[in-house]
Amino acid sequence: MSRLPLLTAGVDEAGRGPLAGPVIAAAVILDPASPIAGIDDSKKLSAARRQNLAGLIRAKALAWAVGRAEVEEIDRLNILRASLLAMARAVAALPITAQHVLVDGNFCPEVQCTVEAVVDGDASVAAIGAASILAKVARDQEMVLLDSRYPGYGFAQHKGYPTKVHIEALSRLGVSKIHRCSFLPVRRLLRKSGV
Repeated sequence: MSRLPLLTAGVDEAGRGPLAGPVIAAAVILDPASPIAGIDDSKKLSAARRQNLAGLIRAKALAWAVGRAEVEEIDRLNILRASLLAMARAVAALPITAQHVLVDGNFCPEVQCTVEAVVDGDASVAAIGAASILAKVARDQEMVLLDSRYPGYGFAQHKGYPTKVHIEALSRLGVSKIHRCSFLPVRRLLRKSGV
């Protein structure tokens, strides 16, 4: 069985499903000499646990970085390609060059080293789980900030996901600058208003 290179980065993103805000990815190279207990798929962890683990990951990892793709890029490229772009940016931003990259899911970003996709990797590979935590924490924090800039939509609560509250606010307030116009519920509303 071949061993992975020491400098293997785990990569994952947060924010593919929401109707608003950027998609944010993280890349993490964990330190084998300094394991972190409790890393898992970010969706299985409470917000408080994610925050706590994010602090540990930033403190103990050999390297970590965050990358993003903005709403305009999501609308122009599509969400899959924008997610891969955010992942590539996260890997490129690592302060240490990764020798190998493991990505959650079925698709691989274009990076300057070997890369492989791992289905459900956020639950089975610690470095990918760590990346999923950093990406989710970073995106949630951003949506809380955007909530104060775009009040009334409830971004701090639903983080841009298509909840009933969000759809109702969208119908009432209209489409904001941070909504993804290529996503069906937003597109429908734009069509209805003749935009």
